[in-house]
Amino acid sequence: MSSLVVHFEIHASEPQRLIDFYSQLLGWRFERFGEWQYWSISTGEGSIGMDSPGMGINGGLAQREGPAPEAGAPINGSTIVISVDDVDASFARGLELGAAEAVPPEDLEGVGRVGYLRDPDGNVFGMISEVLSDGTDVRAQSVAVDPMQVTPEP
Repeated sequence: MSSLVVHFEIHASEPQRLIDFYSQLLGWRFERFGEWQYWSISTGEGSIGMDSPGMGINGGLAQREGPAPEAGAPINGSTIVISVDDVDASFARGLELGAAEAVPPEDLEGVGRVGYLRDPDGNVFGMISEVLSDGTDVRAQSVAVDPMQVTPEP
């Protein structure tokens, strides 16, 4: 059995606030799961489904069981990184929707353009595009880079 990541979860003090945020920013769809304070997240076309393989994963949103992360506190948990067409535009839109900057957008040679935000509940997430700020498409570059050596720490 492989050890692929197949699901993610976001915790929310005010679930509807994050449902609205991620729906507007990324076009994700949310569906209440039974009577629990839990919503399944459909991240869009190309994600893994019950009857289809995919390149991306879907997740869930759960009612937070304690206080939200404090601004400036170190990350306590995992961080998801989401593929977007334009990191700068998505980053700006996220700020408009109530997110705060964690790490500003920057080019990582051989990896892509990345930026990290704190959502309105303090959860850090990243966004990545395969196109650098100068228009270079990293898929066309043949030099392999270890992202663990170049990814910024939010």
